[in-house]
Amino acid sequence: MEKVWESVPTPYYVVDENRLKHNLEILAEVKRDTGCKILLAQKAFSMFHFYPMIAEYLDGSTASGLFEAKLGAEEMPGEVHVFSAAYKEDEFEEIAKTADHIVFNSFAQWKKYKKTAMENNCVCGLRVNPEHSTQDTPIYDPCSSGSRLGIREVDFDESELEGISGLHFHTLCEQGAEPLAETLEVFEKKFGKYLHKMKWVNFGGGHHITRDDYNLPLLKKCIKHMMDTYGVEVYVEPGEAVAYHAGDLVSTVLDIVSADIPVAILDTSAACHMPDVIEMPYRPPVYGSGENGEKKYTYRLAGPTCLAGDIIGEYSFDESLKVGDRIVFGDMAIYSMVKNNTFNGMPLPAIIAADSNGEWKIVKKFGYTDFKMRLS
Repeated sequence: MEKVWESVPTPYYVVDENRLKHNLEILAEVKRDTGCKILLAQKAFSMFHFYPMIAEYLDGSTASGLFEAKLGAEEMPGEVHVFSAAYKEDEFEEIAKTADHIVFNSFAQWKKYKKTAMENNCVCGLRVNPEHSTQDTPIYDPCSSGSRLGIREVDFDESELEGISGLHFHTLCEQGAEPLAETLEVFEKKFGKYLHKMKWVNFGGGHHITRDDYNLPLLKKCIKHMMDTYGVEVYVEPGEAVAYHAGDLVSTVLDIVSADIPVAILDTSAACHMPDVIEMPYRPPVYGSGENGEKKYTYRLAGPTCLAGDIIGEYSFDESLKVGDRIVFGDMAIYSMVKNNTFNGMPLPAIIAADSNGEWKIVKKFGYTDFKMRLS
């Protein structure tokens, strides 16, 4: 295995089937103990090589528009759910023919597309905004001031609910069950009076269900409470929880630059290959490393682009880094491949699947014409 890691040209992602299965078994337990349905949020992980396996555990996929919906419909057995802040007229009919569930972000969108959705037998719902923030990162907070996501209580029009069978809310980001329970309490106060007329409710995503310290009993309690109180079916649509810590990004040191802190320039980029590092901000784990100053040699890891802020973070190592060393970033299956770009002419990393026996298969090789030869 070590020879494979070292022989494949970088940068590349490798996603481990066994780690995925570990996460999926936890999600399957939640389904089994509560009777809820769980969907894969493709916006976090859309490596469709694994969709058939994921479908053995989950109930389908959720999409943010036409092309994700088509990917889910074509590659993953099960239900196809779609939510968009606003739908395009020239795409909506195809969305309605592709999706099983469509969630609308406003009554104006619902009224505009209601006829087409109903003619295609789509299950229709509305996204609501409980206006209750439980996190400190505004860019990822759908309940932040001025949010465009979801219908506020003050704007909710009870007279327009004919044809609507469910409510959807999404307020969390990489959070535990406690913020969910807190949000549910507010959601019920504001929108509970409509739930007795509904058939389903969707808890959205942002649930770190497969994290070691996640409160599974509380999640199950929340799901059962909604089912028992309102007689609704409950959907949960995590993305991160499916592929949490299931993949790595492997890179190579290209140069060591002298600065206040020595800078190791890699052939991978925060801006291109792990944008959450800049947007969140997020510090991905690096195998064999420590915090700044924890180990003997500290380096700033950075990309090769012309963006001055293309910096991944500061890490320390037991041995000094040298040109040609491999750096392996963990937890790189989620919100990485789906957000990649080619800014500054950076190549897209290759994508590799590691099966349950440890065998590697190239899923996408992008610019590497000699990939297969070198892997063998």
